Amino acid sequence: MEFRKRWGDSIKALNGAVSASAVGRYFKLEARRSCFTKELTAATATFLTMAYIISVNATIIAASGATCSSRDCAAPAADCVMRGGDEGYERCLVRVKNDLVMATILSSLAGCVAMGMLANLPLSVAPGMGPNAYLAYNLVGFHGSGSISYQTAMAVVLVEGCVFLALGAVGLRSKMAKLIPRPVRLACGAGIGLFIAFTGLQGSVGLGLVGPDPSTLVTLAGCLKTDPVTGACVSGVMRSPTLWLGLIGLVITSYCLMKDVKGSMVYGILLVTLVSWFRNTSVTYFPHTRLGDQNYGYFKKVVDFHKIESTAGAISFTHFNRTEVWIALVTLLYVDVLAITGTLYTMADLGGFLDEKGEFEGQYMAYMVDGGTTVLGAALGVSPAATFVESAAGIREGGRTGLTAIMVGVYFFISMFFTPLFTSVPPWAIGPSLVIVGVMMMKVVKDIDWGSMRDAVPAFATIALMPLTYSISNGIIAGIGLYLALGLLDYAVALCNWVQKVGKTVSQEHNQVSSTSVDMEDRKDCGHRRDVLDQC
Repeated sequence: MEFRKRWGDSIKALNGAVSASAVGRYFKLEARRSCFTKELTAATATFLTMAYIISVNATIIAASGATCSSRDCAAPAADCVMRGGDEGYERCLVRVKNDLVMATILSSLAGCVAMGMLANLPLSVAPGMGPNAYLAYNLVGFHGSGSISYQTAMAVVLVEGCVFLALGAVGLRSKMAKLIPRPVRLACGAGIGLFIAFTGLQGSVGLGLVGPDPSTLVTLAGCLKTDPVTGACVSGVMRSPTLWLGLIGLVITSYCLMKDVKGSMVYGILLVTLVSWFRNTSVTYFPHTRLGDQNYGYFKKVVDFHKIESTAGAISFTHFNRTEVWIALVTLLYVDVLAITGTLYTMADLGGFLDEKGEFEGQYMAYMVDGGTTVLGAALGVSPAATFVESAAGIREGGRTGLTAIMVGVYFFISMFFTPLFTSVPPWAIGPSLVIVGVMMMKVVKDIDWGSMRDAVPAFATIALMPLTYSISNGIIAGIGLYLALGLLDYAVALCNWVQKVGKTVSQEHNQVSSTSVDMEDRKDCGHRRDVLDQC
């Protein structure tokens, strides 16, 4: 009891000293009814819930091959990249993933510190889920099979960040968000969620539950053996040990979220990863191969500071004259504006920052920080940054000032020295988190007016086409196109009805005038006859 009392007095004295200091006055700790220990607890909760982004983001973008190409193959051949198994190319992918882990950490660190210092908000910033999948699988494509190169994609992200900064500076970002029809805006979140979940169910960066099929396009996988060319299952459907280990992680993560356990996303990844680190098992991430031995050697270092070797500055504007580049730019910008605007106002409402006009202190700088972090991320080689909805975990713990964001940045700084651990997270540990992210993003469908076909059809097209065509931009274009088409038809029908109504009115008036004229003529004729008779 004595120790507890002394400890409580020490904490109270610490909080009082910090609140009375220049730091406390700058961050308005007393004005926002917070204290140093609350902010620290909030930062810990926030980091635990979003730490998964370090390995997940790096794994997703590395699936594109990034700067790796056929030139890195040990045995150069036309199909050495897509065929897989080439040791030279695999070593390049390992280096790239290490680079991307560090790039993710650095951009997150800078974004969180800037958000805390400049906006004084308890919001954390990191490369966002959705744009990273779009970049890796739509733009660059799996192992570079997409329409544009990784270097061009980074140039697109750089330009998008600059445009976002400009929109935020002149206050046009909210107006731009309102230009998109509401059902399409709502459906985008659900469509991107399905897209991310579909990615997490595949084998390249996920569980491996879904695989290709020559007849039905997709089917159940989890195979012991697959065709090296098509990727289709050859034998052992649903018998892959790593699949079942990943599904266990999915169940654990879901249960922790159901019970509102802090850091739920991390615990599922951590459990599956720890089991996969044991060698001489059927689920090991370090098999006894040359590449497996190399990865295990780096993993055993535990502590290491990795220098970014290939992704930093990998930017090229050479192919900006292509249509695909401009479609990608508009899509990323639109997704960025919608996601960040929605998240910022949701978090501000949760924290009680909104005033009677629906505004909140620091919102201008919050947009500037998001845009600036995206520009920095592009220079380092990662996808656009976003304010993380996981910041809600810290707000629920009492975080109310920028100190929370700064201390999350400190956690990211510490994680820089443990890259061997973050780069050794297997895909089947990451897959469950992607599926859960998809689940979380589906909640917006309840706000769509499914009773109105003008809203429902474009919304459904947006949601369905994103995963089915493996393209976020296709879903957005289809949704907007259908909404406009239905609207134009509606206006056309209304115009036709109006024209018919006007025509009917004019016809009635004409008939009335004609009838009046005939009546007057008859009267004149009768008068003429009466005059003739009188003369007779």
